Amino acid sequence: MVPAGPGSATWTINREMIVVAAWGRAILLQLAHPSIAAALNDHSSFRGGFGSAVRRLRATVGAMLSITFGGTEAMIAAAAGINSIHDRVRGATYSAHDPDLQRWVHATLVDSIPRTYACLVGPLTPADRDRYCAEAAIMEPLLGMPQGWLPRDGAQLDAYMDGMLGSGRLAVNDTSRALARAVLYPPRWRAVWPAFRAMQLLTIGTLPASIRDAYGFAWSARDARALARWTALLRTLLRCLPAAARHWPMARGRTDASFPREERLPRSVELVGHDIRPS
Repeated sequence: MVPAGPGSATWTINREMIVVAAWGRAILLQLAHPSIAAALNDHSSFRGGFGSAVRRLRATVGAMLSITFGGTEAMIAAAAGINSIHDRVRGATYSAHDPDLQRWVHATLVDSIPRTYACLVGPLTPADRDRYCAEAAIMEPLLGMPQGWLPRDGAQLDAYMDGMLGSGRLAVNDTSRALARAVLYPPRWRAVWPAFRAMQLLTIGTLPASIRDAYGFAWSARDARALARWTALLRTLLRCLPAAARHWPMARGRTDASFPREERLPRSVELVGHDIRPS
């Protein structure tokens, strides 16, 4: 399996700093799964305050950038770090290495990130979305999922998401709601009100209606108009910014010359993803 490189849908989308705004929607979809909500409640620092949220975001962004732009060695090291954390995330009803839970987490991100890119940066074609899904499937060997486990195109992703939403396996509970509020309204969030207000509207407004209702979030025509104003403002601001202000520094530092197109994952990683975990 060849990592995505320059010109890929993954590089085009993930290099934009603004797409981290997608993570609010993805996390709330993940928390709608009771096992994931229990795991995050027991093992995460979601309720640790604003400073904790910033540290968690920095670590997550670092892993994403290493996997996307760091080359094979950095990608494997980042995945090993994720697997090491997952080794400790076990409980009576969950394991972070459960392929079913991994697939749901993966799908929420692969569904939310291009959606946010299209909303705030620019349009994507169905072919772009298909490529993004196919390229993101590199996480199968990196995290030890079965081959063919993740959706390979937009149609497969949509079918899986619709199936999960209608399956009864998602059930927002009190733990989900408490963690969702910690994500959207951490302590002292009003100190950076513009950023959080836009993220709150984008997250709540783009959730499937059934999930939004289960969380108890109100959504009115006034909220929809506010979201439209914020997205229009952000799109305008982004168009005015140079690439140096919009793109992650690691993405700006990688070029065709610095990223061999035929660089492949080692065979042991392609065949047995858990081989990359530290012993």
